[in-house]
Amino acid sequence: QVQLVESGGGLVQPGGSLRLSCQASGSTFAIDEMAWYRQAPGKERDLVAIISTDGTAKYKDSVKGRFTVTTNDGKNIAYLQMNNLKPEDTAVYYCSVRSTYGDYWGRGTQVTVSS
Repeated sequence: QVQLVESGGGLVQPGGSLRLSCQASGSTFAIDEMAWYRQAPGKERDLVAIISTDGTAKYKDSVKGRFTVTTNDGKNIAYLQMNNLKPEDTAVYYCSVRSTYGDYWGRGTQVTVSS
């Protein structure tokens, strides 16, 4: 199994930046992909960004050029650097991994973009 803990959320003004972190523990050797999702109130959970172990990253269209997903060398921490944040980025952000043993989710961290 894989356990995930997100951190780095908070309140930021429009145009500001935040960096989210996702610490994975357990069977991290089995991780194939790490991803960030978000869910705004009353909306479905959407994929924001995903990165595979070879470093290939993909993004939701609305965050391209503003968000960057990376991992550490050990591939057990994922980061989501979010720049030029907009009010519509407000959501609970969840970390998820796809591994040999299945998909796992963190509990989420709140990001609020407001003046």
